[in-house]
Amino acid sequence: MYYSETIKMPRMKPDGTRDYSYDSHYEASSAQRKNRSERVLARRELAKEGLVHKGDGKDVDHVKPLSKGGSNSRSNLRAISAHANRSKGNRS
Repeated sequence: MYYSETIKMPRMKPDGTRDYSYDSHYEASSAQRKNRSERVLARRELAKEGLVHKGDGKDVDHVKPLSKGGSNSRSNLRAISAHANRSKGNRS
């Protein structure tokens, strides 16, 4: 594996300068950043309890989905396989 494959390199123009116009399409909105930080905190909480580990194929699932009024409280979180979580969608 080459060094450039392990680190995400910025998109470059043919003249060797960085293509900043490409980056602007992928900047997160403030709502996306807030949701991402809440997901990270939920996973960190379950990791402290030893229920999930990096690369274990598990996702943190909300028993009652956030889209249906659920919260990020510990009583609404559980660790399940990534496949099961993504196939269930926003169902309880």
